[in-house]
Amino acid sequence: MTFCVEDLARARAFYEAMGWTGAQQPDDEIVFFQSGSMVFGLWTKLGGHGAPGIELAHNVRSPGEVDTVLREAERAGGKVVRPGHQAVWGGYTGAFADPDGYVWEVAHNPGWTIGEDGSIRLP
Repeated sequence: MTFCVEDLARARAFYEAMGWTGAQQPDDEIVFFQSGSMVFGLWTKLGGHGAPGIELAHNVRSPGEVDTVLREAERAGGKVVRPGHQAVWGGYTGAFADPDGYVWEVAHNPGWTIGEDGSIRLP
């Protein structure tokens, strides 16, 4: 799950003060926290899609899976809002909106490990 925030440093400091540890910040726009078998992100922008301030994420094992999930979402009645593309951070990503407008990013991050059970581990 990713929350959109206005001030990344302030948001990171808040969650760290709440006891969240091990933050990874690959750039000036996003911070990741390991949260059990999930990853929680704080992002300074969401591209104007989705419910205000939130974008859900579904991580997959390959770039091809990103495109497959986007096609499946479209066939099920969703709308692709960002077609699959190479991301500046080195992965492959796209996004779809469900019928109520909630946006799911579908991403392959080559630096993250996805377990057999679907759990995600930050490097």
